Amino acid sequence: MGLIEAGGTAPADVVRRQYLASAAGDLEALRATLAPDVEWTEMAGFPLAGTYRTPLGVTTNVMEQLGKEWENWVAHDDTYVVDGENVVVLARYTANNLATGKTLNARVAHHFVVRAGLIVRFEQFVDTALVLQASS
Repeated sequence: MGLIEAGGTAPADVVRRQYLASAAGDLEALRATLAPDVEWTEMAGFPLAGTYRTPLGVTTNVMEQLGKEWENWVAHDDTYVVDGENVVVLARYTANNLATGKTLNARVAHHFVVRAGLIVRFEQFVDTALVLQASS
């Protein structure tokens, strides 16, 4: 078991592993944090807006697509607020758009629901205007 895969099943630990896997580009480790019936929602106005299901659906439609349009896309997880199975993370996206060369630096909030050691729901909140400015 690799460093990213190791750790507890407490909701904040699971969410942290998801961020570490994402930052490392380890989609297999990221999928391992997601429930088979996960619902992953990127907010309206975001270039990848929609709700994606299944671990493979999430990584194919979100992480792999981000990698095609952005260089060094990272969600920097700063502050965790935990209430039972709910984990809200205040974070920051940083990236460089491959088409425009512009830099993105936007504050975000992510709401995760973790049950039985797996992420069952995710909802993104971000200033989509900043994302669109960097990509156009």
